[in-house]
Amino acid sequence: MNQETVLVILPLPPACLSPNCPPGSFGGRMRRAVASKQYRKKAYDVVSEMNIESGPWAKATVSAMFYHKQKRRRDDVNHMAMMKSAYDGVVDAGLLADDSSSHLKTLGAEFKIANDSRVELLFTRI
Repeated sequence: MNQETVLVILPLPPACLSPNCPPGSFGGRMRRAVASKQYRKKAYDVVSEMNIESGPWAKATVSAMFYHKQKRRRDDVNHMAMMKSAYDGVVDAGLLADDSSSHLKTLGAEFKIANDSRVELLFTRI
C-alpha cells in the first residue's frame, strides 16, 4: 500500500508562540495573536500553492523536523505546541479535515543544525 505524504516547509514559528513565553500584558497578548494569525496564513499559503487534490484527509500523522542555527537543548513538547497555528493553516488550506486528535496524530519533534532555520512538517495520510 502506498502512503501519501506531503512535506510542508515553513520558517521557524515566532518565539512568542511558545508556551514558555507568557503574554504578561495586553500588548503581549496582541503580539501573540498577531503572530499566530500570520503563521497560520503562512502555512495556508504554502499548502495552497501545492495544489493537493486528494484533500481533505480524514486521518493523518505529522512529524516535525526543526532546523536551528545553533546547537542547544531543545524542548520537543514546547516546539510542537508552537505549531498549533500552522496545523490550523493546513486545515484551512484543505489538506486535513481537522487537527483534532481523532484526525491528526503528532509523532513528535526532532532537531537538526542547519544554516537556514526552518521546520519541515511531514504529513502522512492514514
